[in-house]
Amino acid sequence: MASDRSRYGLLVSAAGAVLLAVSVFLPWYELTLTPDGASFAANLAQGLAGQYGNESLQHLISGVHGNLASAGGQQLAALSARQTLHDLNVVLLVLAGIALFDALTTIARAAGPAAVGGGGGGGGGRMVSLVGVLAAACVAYRMSVPPVPAGGLVALTLREGSWLALLGSLMMVLGPIWPRVSLGPAHVDALIRA
Repeated sequence: MASDRSRYGLLVSAAGAVLLAVSVFLPWYELTLTPDGASFAANLAQGLAGQYGNESLQHLISGVHGNLASAGGQQLAALSARQTLHDLNVVLLVLAGIALFDALTTIARAAGPAAVGGGGGGGGGRMVSLVGVLAAACVAYRMSVPPVPAGGLVALTLREGSWLALLGSLMMVLGPIWPRVSLGPAHVDALIRA
């Protein structure tokens, strides 16, 4: 029953849903240049300068060639889930919205007049855990199997947005099972004696 669920746990779930939604717009991946990509860029620049440039441009590019070839491992850009996970980012936002709505309506129902009479509304908040498991599975999949850039010239590594999305998903899962703690006088005496 919703009256048996901890409001604090549902607040944790709501915070997790907000964290998941915000993380979609944060950097999930770092785009770095591989050694093959660096040598390809250096050879491309030298070839273009040789074909289309004048002598001073060719001389300039030949001086830069060594720097471009050693640029492997350099960060090119940070990519958010919105930029890289075109369909999954919408799914994550919908899941976060469902979890937030369910958690907040369960809290509101438990705080309403029906909860005072003991009839607190049955079963609310259960969907939050299910949605959290689904979101955590999607995030964990995209963390373990990132999108593969074509050609092997660039590589993707994880950034903070993916970790925050996983944390938010786990908060959504664990919030509804948060134990209800009632610290009345009898419970405080039992804690002191233990």
